[in-house]
Amino acid sequence: MKNEESSVENKMKKLLIMTVVLLGLSACNTIQGIGKDVKRAGEVVENAGRK
Repeated sequence: MKNEESSVENKMKKLLIMTVVLLGLSACNTIQGIGKDVKRAGEVVENAGRK
């Protein structure tokens, strides 16, 4: 019984991780969008370092 619970728990964790990854990827929309997001994040870090 415990093994079945562990299996269901692992499946739920994998499903949650996959959902988060897919939502993150859909938020960026394209490879170009990912590049823009990374660039913007770098600018924010750079500006924070100057303060």
